[in-house]
Amino acid sequence: MRFPLIPLFVLALPFIEIAGFVIVGKQIGVLATLGLVVAAAVLGMILLRVQGFGVMTRIRKELDAGRDPGRELANGVMIILAGVLLLIPGFFTDIIGLLLFLPPVRTLAWGFLSKRMVFSSAGFSGFNGTTRQRGTTIDLDADEYSHDPKARPRTDSPWSQIDKD
Repeated sequence: MRFPLIPLFVLALPFIEIAGFVIVGKQIGVLATLGLVVAAAVLGMILLRVQGFGVMTRIRKELDAGRDPGRELANGVMIILAGVLLLIPGFFTDIIGLLLFLPPVRTLAWGFLSKRMVFSSAGFSGFNGTTRQRGTTIDLDADEYSHDPKARPRTDSPWSQIDKD
């Protein structure tokens, strides 16, 4: 039987953080310790904002290029996790959060996670369950479209030009 480590870690985390507060507080004092905790939270908010927008831009570029954005999505999740870890008061979570902001650490984590996860890149499914098809897109003016099936298309309409290509 496999023993789950994550619940044990979650239960032990407050004790690890309290021990960290005691050790750091003895070395630099109470006010300096509290100042470090507040500074880490502010740094986490700033880094989360700056890095988050960068990840969104990279995801958009991957999608526009027609490539799978899985790696960038995983980087985004790790950056969000890093920001949340910096917002949680404590030095242990701050160290893990700062490490997750470093691209080499995220690359190592991606290598570890990608071997243990199954990814599907069959296509993007919209909200109504249809898959977007690649092909010619025609931008119509308001007078080029009609709900009336008896209406005759304009001769200069792009719809009539598709069949000629």
